[in-house]
Amino acid sequence: MTGTVLFAPLVPWPALAVLAALVVVATVLAVLRGLSGWALRGVAGLIVLAALSGPALQQEDRAPLADIVILAEDQSASQQLTDRPGQTDDTATALAAALEAREGTEVRRVTVPDGEEDAGTRLMTALSEALSEEPRARVAGLIAISDGQVHDPDLALDLPAPLHLLLTGRETDWDRRLVVKNAPAFAIIGEPVTLTLRIEDSGAAPTDTGLAPIDISVDGAPAQRFNVRIGEDIDLPVTLPHGGRNVIQFTVPEADGELTDRNNTALIQINGVRDRLRVLLVSGEPHAGGRTWRNLLKSDSSVDLVHFTILRPPEKQDGVPVGELSLIAFPTRELFLEKIDDFDLIIFDRYKRRGILPALYLDNVARYIRDGGAVLIAAGPDFAGADSLYRSPLGSVMPAMPSARVLEEAYRPTVSDIGDRHPVTTGLPGAGDWGRWLRQIDVEARSGTVVMEGVDERPLLVLDRVEEGRVALLASDHAWLWNRGYEGGGPQLELLRRLAHWMMKEPELEEEALTATATGQSMRILRRTLKETVPPVVITAPDGTQTELEMTEAQPGQFETRFDGPEIGLYRLENGDQSTVIGLGPAAPREFEATIATADILGDRVAATRGGVLRIEDGVPRVRAVRAGRPAAGRGWIGITPRDAYETLDVRQTPLLPAWLVLLLAAGFITAAWLREGRR
Repeated sequence: MTGTVLFAPLVPWPALAVLAALVVVATVLAVLRGLSGWALRGVAGLIVLAALSGPALQQEDRAPLADIVILAEDQSASQQLTDRPGQTDDTATALAAALEAREGTEVRRVTVPDGEEDAGTRLMTALSEALSEEPRARVAGLIAISDGQVHDPDLALDLPAPLHLLLTGRETDWDRRLVVKNAPAFAIIGEPVTLTLRIEDSGAAPTDTGLAPIDISVDGAPAQRFNVRIGEDIDLPVTLPHGGRNVIQFTVPEADGELTDRNNTALIQINGVRDRLRVLLVSGEPHAGGRTWRNLLKSDSSVDLVHFTILRPPEKQDGVPVGELSLIAFPTRELFLEKIDDFDLIIFDRYKRRGILPALYLDNVARYIRDGGAVLIAAGPDFAGADSLYRSPLGSVMPAMPSARVLEEAYRPTVSDIGDRHPVTTGLPGAGDWGRWLRQIDVEARSGTVVMEGVDERPLLVLDRVEEGRVALLASDHAWLWNRGYEGGGPQLELLRRLAHWMMKEPELEEEALTATATGQSMRILRRTLKETVPPVVITAPDGTQTELEMTEAQPGQFETRFDGPEIGLYRLENGDQSTVIGLGPAAPREFEATIATADILGDRVAATRGGVLRIEDGVPRVRAVRAGRPAAGRGWIGITPRDAYETLDVRQTPLLPAWLVLLLAAGFITAAWLREGRR
């Protein structure tokens, strides 16, 4: 029980001060007049003033509250290295027992796991959350058992008690890591992009190592090994081999004695894009559909278009030499012999043989296709005649043969059964309600895939692969009717865009492909195929374990499944004859960017609270009680600040001058003064 005198004045303090001044003045006047009872009158005034100030005795019944010590245990990934888990558990257990053995002390143990989405160690966030659940007036100390590699040290947090950092690990620890300083998300196919790498040693690293091996693998291929100097930036030029995702893995083999190899691997995923697509468009004669091709290609700012149109109508025979029918010489030799391999796509739009392109040039075009080029033939009536391109060296690579018939009748283009699964024609908008075309060249498919059909289910659009290249044959020159909105039109631009991109081998339009997209530790696996069924996908984890998953058909030609990777790293996927690789998570998580125990990050925060930093390998520190504001750490010990907090159980107030006593005393002293002065 404690007692305290309180004052609750019956009048405002200014009024009480005025009354006190009047009492003093009256007492002084009584002295000056020689009244013998001046002292008794003054005492009576003081009693009245004291009564007006409202003195009371407040008595409290208090129950002492225990001090709280927050003990934070860092259990992030970097804390799982070597013997750090044992150090953390043993130290936390010993400290908790020592604190609980102290009278009036409670321990709150807090676990600090890995932060979500590779956020690292959020120690200060964990302390903030722990403090929010406890009365700050009872917190006597905060103890963090960690390697000091904290990723939120700048979090604004007002600590009410000393903070101590107990470092795990050993002074002899050392580690080697691979750092990628710049890695673009996109790069141009065929042009080198420079990656900057660096191999760093930290901690008590050996001093006799100047070189370290590094293995480089592209898309899961066998790695190539090089020796590079430690501690120096390495500029590595890389040329992407193909479009789409390119996965490049850099690995430094684990050295003897280093803490971990988790930061020895860098997994770079770069999307290969084309810079400028070079397209050669050769129009055999002006017609309504010619502008369609030109508008499509010119609307794409990434396309460099070279367009030649033969303006001389075939029926005009006036003996003028072919070489004199243009304002400038048609650079056939330059285009079709010297620079043909510079083009990504060649389009022959209603072109027929008329002596401008000799057989030698067309034979070179066929060679261009076999070596990886792409040719699209938009056939007109001439394709069915004697001057057809089919009757040239190009005929050997064409997927369909003309029957010499031109079908002049209305029909509605439709997607074939296999076209429903082909990425060029699957899901085209408005299927079934397209406008009719009025002409089709009758052809017989010899190879490839018929993705669209016309009159009486005859081949209309045939796609084929010829060795390394691709050929497409559109057996009609009336696609432009869709663009004009004839009978409602159709998806002409979308169809031609997909067709051109398929021919230029854009990854998203491959009909046989296995792809995967990652979200955190989960991946979505997509298999595109023209087949009706696919085998299970085989997933090989970074540690070599394999998992088989059945794939379900999501839509025609597309099968998919999902997989949650148990660990971070490079996964290999195989499905039939298709394979790919994908990286889950960062190759070197934030937790492993720095693994050597250090006090540099939290040193200022600890010093600001007068706490201390001690190494666990030197022994578990003793716990002492220190006064607030005093140094709270020393050699082999840490301190907590007792808070002397309490809980008030009962409060009672007793007036020190009850009204009857004031009246009695004041009246008594005034009467005594009157009697004394009367006897005089």
